[in-house]
Amino acid sequence: MNAREESGDESGIAARGTNSGDCPDGCSEVLLAAFSRPPEARGEDINSSILIAAESVAAYPGLKEAAQYFGPLAEVAKAQGFVVDEEPYEYALGDKKLVREDFHKDVGTRVMRQSTLAFLSHGFAVSITVIAGSEDEVEELIDGISFAGKS
Repeated sequence: MNAREESGDESGIAARGTNSGDCPDGCSEVLLAAFSRPPEARGEDINSSILIAAESVAAYPGLKEAAQYFGPLAEVAKAQGFVVDEEPYEYALGDKKLVREDFHKDVGTRVMRQSTLAFLSHGFAVSITVIAGSEDEVEELIDGISFAGKS
């Protein structure tokens, strides 16, 4: 089941921002969007996906730590019908410390699960949003994310 059938959004991902080109103070860019099948392809199950985006910290006056980013993000998620499962919490992904918040949304007879992880880097709030049809699928997708260090 594609999320866009229910939400009107092509990805179903409740993430802030859009591709906005050159914008010195309010830039937001989708860095990667990956889907288990094309977003427009119909299917019976949730179209598992990962979206990585970066937004300028300048767009959020007073944003000093990643946990603060989840206030605006949760508002967007709730507006798209998602319910908070777990408030933001610290999450380690390898050696990287991130903040994570988990959501769910009923889509017909299915439940769509969303987890967003975020961190601040080089003046940007970087978010990694994972959508799947089960908690196990979400965890499997998150487990596949790694950060390569400089050699």
